[in-house]
Amino acid sequence: MTEQLKIARIGHRGDGIADSNTGPVYVPFALPGETVTVEPVSGHPDRRHLLRVEQASHERVAPVCKHFGVCGGCAMQHWSLAEYLLWKRNLVVEALGHAGLIAPVEAIVDAHGRGRRRATLHAKRGHGDVLEVGYTAQRTHQIIGIDECPILEPGLRKAIPAAWAIAELVKPSANKPLDIHVTATDSGMDVDLRGAGPFSTKQTAALARIADEYRLARVTRSSELVLQREQPMLKVGRASVPLPPSAFLQATGEGEAALARLVSGHIGDSKKIKRVADLFCGVGTFALRLAETARVTAIDTENVAIRSLERAVAMTSGLKAVETQTRDLFRSPLMAIELKNYDAVVFDPPRQGAETTARELALSKVPVVVAVSCDATTFARDARTLIDGGYQLVSVTPVDQFRYSHHVELVAKFVR
Repeated sequence: MTEQLKIARIGHRGDGIADSNTGPVYVPFALPGETVTVEPVSGHPDRRHLLRVEQASHERVAPVCKHFGVCGGCAMQHWSLAEYLLWKRNLVVEALGHAGLIAPVEAIVDAHGRGRRRATLHAKRGHGDVLEVGYTAQRTHQIIGIDECPILEPGLRKAIPAAWAIAELVKPSANKPLDIHVTATDSGMDVDLRGAGPFSTKQTAALARIADEYRLARVTRSSELVLQREQPMLKVGRASVPLPPSAFLQATGEGEAALARLVSGHIGDSKKIKRVADLFCGVGTFALRLAETARVTAIDTENVAIRSLERAVAMTSGLKAVETQTRDLFRSPLMAIELKNYDAVVFDPPRQGAETTARELALSKVPVVVAVSCDATTFARDARTLIDGGYQLVSVTPVDQFRYSHHVELVAKFVR
């Protein structure tokens, strides 16, 4: 049964929302002001499939990808960039408002740049034992085969044909899918395979030919080395970092640079800032840049990330002292007494935020705290802790490096 709906607004995940007598109804790929014809989604009484746009919004634009609407990788290619960026900034404003926080929210920084430098492609046998390599469709495990992805940076231009070639070699089944994680590095593509069994000598030789053809710097299987043509390296500030397999990186190079500029700017005058703690430092996105002007203590849960950071420091001249620690900051945060000698603290936690770290910071006397977050809701929770502890939230800047999605980064400055 079909029905017509009038779309009132866009939800937090990018779906159009129509108001009904029973509550909100969610329609993917619909825009505010549009009249649409829809049909029910089995098992989801509050969701509809978009069949036709009867009256289109003037904000609707042509998608940049032929797979949009079928592939689950993007949600917002149909909306004008200006309106999309306003909506994304407003996600941060609303999250702060719901937490009762008042702070200036700056204009959003568009950091898509040259495109995404990381992608996870999936491969398995589908109907009729046909191999499919691509992304999963929205809200399902169905793999949509693709042959292009315009949101990837040029360094991943051959990621999709390389993934198809690897999948043909590994031969994933319907019950044993293969995940292919690809990262663009200065040395070529770094590939980590999840779901592949051990490689025979013949398969390894074939994989080496694929690596030569598509310029794969390294191939690992669940982070264990299978073959390496070159050490994957990435420039961070003046340093070059040897990347561990599956290393966490910001989604785009421009996104990383924008976040780093904001962090450095918020920390401020290098004459006053002598010691900085970089918590959840990863491979040194901020620590290596901050060490150009200040002594840095860099701490992360992942030992392999810390080892890569140490190697980068050892290979780079002109940096101030960098002390490193491997430490579970969720269970063992830096205590207030340990923070007393720092002029500034930067923390960039995973999506769940840094609740225990925020509690200790709230008890500390650190003059400047800079928070980087990929989740506005958990950021607002941690910000409330800092504010209740005597900090003032003086600036929040949203950063969009996940073009066409609902994900948004932010950088915030707190002062005592």
